[in-house]
Amino acid sequence: MFAEIAPRYDFLNHFLSVSIDRRWRKVAVSRAGASLAGKANPICLDLCSGTGDLAIELNRGLNVPVVASDFCHPMLIRGLEKARVAGQDGFIPFIEADSLVLPFGSDVFDVACVAFGLRNLESAESGLAEMKRVLKPGGMALILEFSRPVVPVFRQLFEFYFHHILPHLGALISGQSTAYRYLPTSVRRFPAQRELASMMESVGFRDVGYRNLSGGIAALHWGTK
Repeated sequence: MFAEIAPRYDFLNHFLSVSIDRRWRKVAVSRAGASLAGKANPICLDLCSGTGDLAIELNRGLNVPVVASDFCHPMLIRGLEKARVAGQDGFIPFIEADSLVLPFGSDVFDVACVAFGLRNLESAESGLAEMKRVLKPGGMALILEFSRPVVPVFRQLFEFYFHHILPHLGALISGQSTAYRYLPTSVRRFPAQRELASMMESVGFRDVGYRNLSGGIAALHWGTK
């Protein structure tokens, strides 16, 4: 499914979100930067990286090496092409890997991020545990994901768009209807803000918190190993 939408993936992300997703990633990068303050030779992991938007933004914004990991080969190919065009491919290795069984040792990364990918794993809880494993002690996990709007009226309007209009627009532009029916369904099944925070605590993260973005359309969660 992800391989089939790879050619139009970036355009659709920005088009369907009116480019708000770019601003959400910048918020995540800012939070990552704050956690890296004072650390020597830090390194970041972006898992479920897709076409590398967050990895590229992390490297550009923080000037640190970033490993981009994903299990979908066509997505990684596009990510590598984008990094080359931006002159960043020397700082972002793209690794084809399963986010539930990462090919990295324990205690390696200072920050481990996932943007709009945790809900796609077979087990979000196992994915969080794997993020914790590869983080150094004191390292931070960051999860940027669609969530539940918290503003009355706006919530109903957004949910109508998200569940009834977005799937048709996505299918029309991409020529692939399954992915854009899957998107709202996967968000509906994914834990809401407080439930995800509790899940992070249950796998051993401390100082867990979250910030609603754009009224809760998305949320940024964080926790420390």
